Amino acid sequence: MSLADYLAKNYLTADTLSSERPKKKRKKNKHAVAEDTSAGGLIIADDDPPLLSSSNKTSRSRRPGRYDSDEDDEIPYAAQAGTSSEFRKSKSSQWRSVSGPQPPTNDEQVAADAILASAAAERTAQMEADDDRPMVAEENDSTPRMESGMRAGLQTAADTAAMVAAQEREQAQEAEKLRKERKKKGKQEVGLESETIYRDASGRIINVAMKRAEARKAAEEAAAAERAAKEALTGDVQRQEKEARRQALEEAKFIPLARTAEDEDLNAELKARQRWNDPAAAFLSEPKSGAAAGVGSSSAGGGKKVYKGPSPPNRYGIRPGFRWDGVDRSNGFEHKWFEARNRRGRMETMEYAWQMDE
Repeated sequence: MSLADYLAKNYLTADTLSSERPKKKRKKNKHAVAEDTSAGGLIIADDDPPLLSSSNKTSRSRRPGRYDSDEDDEIPYAAQAGTSSEFRKSKSSQWRSVSGPQPPTNDEQVAADAILASAAAERTAQMEADDDRPMVAEENDSTPRMESGMRAGLQTAADTAAMVAAQEREQAQEAEKLRKERKKKGKQEVGLESETIYRDASGRIINVAMKRAEARKAAEEAAAAERAAKEALTGDVQRQEKEARRQALEEAKFIPLARTAEDEDLNAELKARQRWNDPAAAFLSEPKSGAAAGVGSSSAGGGKKVYKGPSPPNRYGIRPGFRWDGVDRSNGFEHKWFEARNRRGRMETMEYAWQMDE
């Protein structure tokens, strides 16, 4: 046997014409056709059908001699609700909606549903108002509810408004009931919003209000002590000026708003004000009233005020002014100058005395 005959015998098939192929006659089952017609068309039973590539892989994996461990758990997709030939032959649309109940579109039906929902909500609120009444499950309302208490699924605006109103009434009734119970029991009962009780290490109750009052009083006393210490640091002149400002504010109630150059009080106040860089103040005919700051003051020959009290001497004989605070800020040359002068005088006196003795 040649190689060509061997390959033709084992691996090749002879092509036959379509006209020569025997045709199989199929018998139509009337019962099956009736079931397919009554099915109403093609129904897709799976929301997520597998991809074409996965189905091809599955079909290839089921060929003899091939096995894939990753595709072992795949389930082939199938639709058993009618034949595609009947679906194509039908002239009218055979698609059917498999979704849940649709909301009513009629206005009268919507209003009726809203009335029924409101009545059901009121009945529920009345049943929940009585605590002694046993809980009875609603027979008519079998709609599943979410965790918040709202109905699940499609709802109309009237149903939602009725449920919201019922929940608001229920919350108001619960708040009123809780307020009445707390009012009856009194403030001694420990509730949700009652004040926290604090205890020390020994177990005694700590009065928080008293502690707060004591802390507030201590803070006020500390502030008063601080103000007193700050006021004690000020001098007599500062206190006098503060008192004068207070009196000026009291008198300002009766002073007119416009103060012109003819105001005698204003002129006297400006003339009596002392300025350290005002040399023309010495030419005033009338002496200024009041004493200046410092230990004391007196007028020198030029009419200027000088310091009244002991002061270190200098070789020019210039006395310090009335604003001097008594601190010697020189480099000590004047003191050494006077010491050398006094030493020389003593030496001259001693030399003269010794000459007389001889």
